[in-house]
Order: sequence, then structure tokens, then C-alpha cells
Amino acid sequence: MKDKLKVLHVLAGSLKGGAAKGAYWQHQGLLELDVDSRILINSRDSSNDENVKSIISSKKAKLRQYINLKLEKLPLKLYKNYQGQMFSIGYFGHDITKHEWYNWADIINLHWINAGFISIKGIAKIKKPIVWTLRDMWPFTGGCHISLGCENYKTGCGSCFQLGSSKFNDLSHKINKRKQKYYPKSMKLVGISNWISEQAKKSSVFKYSDVRTIFNNINCSDFYPIDKIKAREVLGLPTDKKLILVGGTDLNKIHKGFDKFLEAINLLQNEKYFLVFFGNLISSLVNNLDFEYKNFGYLNDLISLRLLYSSADVFIAPSIMDAFGKTIAESMACGTPVVCFDSTGPKDIVDHKVNGYKAKPYEIEDLKEGIVWILDNTEKYNLSGNAKNKIQSTFDSKVVARQYLKLYQECLSIN
Repeated sequence: MKDKLKVLHVLAGSLKGGAAKGAYWQHQGLLELDVDSRILINSRDSSNDENVKSIISSKKAKLRQYINLKLEKLPLKLYKNYQGQMFSIGYFGHDITKHEWYNWADIINLHWINAGFISIKGIAKIKKPIVWTLRDMWPFTGGCHISLGCENYKTGCGSCFQLGSSKFNDLSHKINKRKQKYYPKSMKLVGISNWISEQAKKSSVFKYSDVRTIFNNINCSDFYPIDKIKAREVLGLPTDKKLILVGGTDLNKIHKGFDKFLEAINLLQNEKYFLVFFGNLISSLVNNLDFEYKNFGYLNDLISLRLLYSSADVFIAPSIMDAFGKTIAESMACGTPVVCFDSTGPKDIVDHKVNGYKAKPYEIEDLKEGIVWILDNTEKYNLSGNAKNKIQSTFDSKVVARQYLKLYQECLSIN
């Protein structure tokens, strides 16, 4: 009998995070394909899953994790004009090659590895085939996780505006050079959207590397349509108005474009619509809106999210830069069409006037037009059915897992 393929996913942070959910759904999809899949994390959140284990199970490892996090932040204190955006230096981490699951694995699939989990030099210690799923831009930048329009990662970074630095040989340049020096050349790199893959190919770090795209995934057994009226009744939402939904883990982040949404919504007639929000959101941003609204705050349970997506007539995703757009896929899986900008990761998910509307980047008027067009044409063009079908056929975890299985087999045949 042929042995099962053994894949170890390496994933930093809580399994409740956005990037982590994509990795976990990928893991679940692989299990369904009879792949022996496990996840190694650096938090205490194992979700009572026997296939998930934390590297900080001992007191010594917990202390190391605490120290790693502190040391990661120290160099940033040298930059008085540092803007406060997420920035990881990647100098400190655990040695995963000493873990029993490393020895067990055939393939190492890296995902989001920051927060003191694996250092840049630590990746060089891995002597097994590596697949790295690029869930943000950090793997090929000088420390930032999203470049916010800066293209210095194409030329080796330096003069980093997020650090508030005007010097070329700054921390970002040194981190970028460190990545070029230590990253194994044989790694297979997988962007979760065509956009993130294209940026990786243009970067000084990965310009000669094997980069391909396998879309991020969602579990369609978790996200599916619920009767709209019933969903609204359960959530205490009005049944006589058009519901416009906006949500995400943290809507306050600048690249999430919530300011664009506010500008667009102010061009609409307020008496016709009811606004619904979820996720971390500074209340002052919506307190003075001339619309009726309800803010559900940060949500983590699948039932509430499924009800919210199903209750809405349209979901707005105004991000100006996103590696993928997980909430877009979740909304569409629940049969709710989406308005987004025709840029970065989201443009791969939405088909214009087929299952949503892609507004011209970053035109407020066209974002507003998209909202109106969806609300006027959902039934006419079967936008809801088209949205659900697109996600099930392209982004379901089983569909994506099959593509990863093919890549893993390719890696093993080469090695």
C-alpha cells in the first residue's frame, strides 16, 4: 500500500485570523483528499484539532516566543517617524527543524510565518521541499506586509516611507538583502491571487524564482445561502429596505478603503437603504452617518457571518490593496453579489456585471454606481446564483486542495 503524502503547514498566530483561516481550509481540503496534513502554529489556539500542534508547548518555548516578539519590535524604535503599520523584521524565530513533525513531513508548506515564528535564516535551515503560500507581501519586501503603493521592493527596498526613513541603507534594505541571501532557491512560491504573484515576480527577492498562482480558498460547507428574510429576522434587521453590508477583520486599516465607502454612500438617498457593518471599526466613523445602520462589531462564529452575508442585498469591498479578498468570496458563496474596485486581489474573484460589479480604481462615483447597479439588477441577471456558482467552482477548499496536491507531487518528483 502506497504511503500517504505528509504535508506540514507552518502558520503563525491564531487560527481565527484571516490568513490562518485560508490555510486551515486548505488543510481540511487536503484531508478530504486523503493527504496526511498537519499544522504547526506558534500560538496556543489548537482548536482541539489533533492535526494542529503549537511549537510553544513547553515553558522554554513560551519564553522564547515572548522574547522573539519583544526583539522583533526593538529595531523599529530607532525610527522616530515610523508610521505604525505592521512591519516584521524576521530576525528572530524558532527552529522548526528540531520539531518532531518536521522530521515526519515530506513537504513543508509555509504560510504567514511572522510574529516571531520563523526567522529569515531559519527558513534556510529547512532541507525539505518548501512550498510558500504568499498571503501578503512580506515574503518579498523589506519588512512591510502591504506596500501601500510603494514599489521599492522591486529594487531592493530602502528609503522606506513606512519607517519614515530617507536613507537607502535603512532597515528595510538590510532585511531585503537578508532575504535574497538566505532564502532557498528551490522554493515553490504560490500567490493567492494573480496580483500578488505578479508583484512577487517583479520583486528583487523573487524575480528569478518559481512563482505561480493557486487562489485562496473558502470552505463552501461553511458559507452557503440562507433565506434572506429569515436571516434578517434572526439578526433583527429590517425586511423592508435594501441592506448594504461592509465588513472585515479590521475596517480601520488604511488599505481597507473604508473612507472610499463612506464617500460613495453619501451620494445615495439615505431613506432607501439600511447599512450593516461587522469587524473592528472606530465608532466615530459611522456615528454621524445620515443612514440607519447596525454595527455587529467583530464576529468570529460562522453562523453569524453566514446569516449576515445572506441577509444583505449587496456586499461592498472598497479595499485599495488586498492580496485576495476573503470576505468577498464568503459573501458570494452566500449568494450576495459584491461591489469592489477592479484592482489587486479582488479583481480575480468578481466578474463584472456577472456576479458583481468592479468599479474603476479608485473612483467614488463608479463605486456608488456599482452599488445602485447591483441593487437594480440582482434578479434580472441572476447575480446571486452566479456568485455562488463562481465560488463553488473556483475557490472551494477541495478545488484548491487538488491544485496543491499536484504541486506537492511535482516537488517530490524533482527532489
